Amino acid sequence: MNFRQFLRDFAAPLAVLALGTGSALAQAPGPEAPAEASAEAAGRAPSRGQVTNLPLPRFVTLKTDEGNARRGPGLSHRIDWVFTRTGMPLKVTAEYENWRRVEDQEGLGGWVHYSLLSGVRSVIINAELADFRDAPEPDAEVVLRAEHGVIARVQQCIPDWCRLSVEGEKGWVSTAALWGVDPGEVIE
Repeated sequence: MNFRQFLRDFAAPLAVLALGTGSALAQAPGPEAPAEASAEAAGRAPSRGQVTNLPLPRFVTLKTDEGNARRGPGLSHRIDWVFTRTGMPLKVTAEYENWRRVEDQEGLGGWVHYSLLSGVRSVIINAELADFRDAPEPDAEVVLRAEHGVIARVQQCIPDWCRLSVEGEKGWVSTAALWGVDPGEVIE
C-alpha cells in the first residue's frame, strides 16, 4: 500500500471523524443547545424542553442548601459551581434526561440534577433597596424594604408587579427590582 492509498483509506476518514468530534465537543453539552441559541437570537417564542415539555427558559428554585453545577449532564462531569442558598431562583436553559442546565442572575451555573430543583417560584432582589408596598402602585404605602440579594417567595405576579413574602412579611414589589420573573409574566 502506498501513501496515497493510506490517506484515502484510513487517514482521511480519521481526520473527518476527528473534526466531527471536535466540533461536537466545542458546543455546549446537550443536543438542544444550537436550536435554543438560534431561537433566542431570532427573537422567537421560547422553546420547549425535550424531557418535560415545559417552556425554556423558565425559572425554578434550589430545594437544598447545596447544589453542584456540573460541566455536563452526569455525575462523571467536573463540578464547576456550587449553589448554597435554599430557595435561590435559577433559570433553566436546557434539559437532558434527569439533568437541567441552570444559571443564576449573574449567568453562572451548569448542569444540576432535577431532584435538587423545585417549581416553587422565588425571586432575588436585584436593586440596592426594594420597597414592598401594600398595593401594586408606585405611590402605595411602603410596608417593608429589602436589600440587594434578599430572596423572596413569589405569591402572585401581574405585569410590572409581584406580591412577595419574606419571613412572613408580604408586599408588592416592582418587577424592575427583581430577578427570577420574566417581564410581563403573570403568576396566580
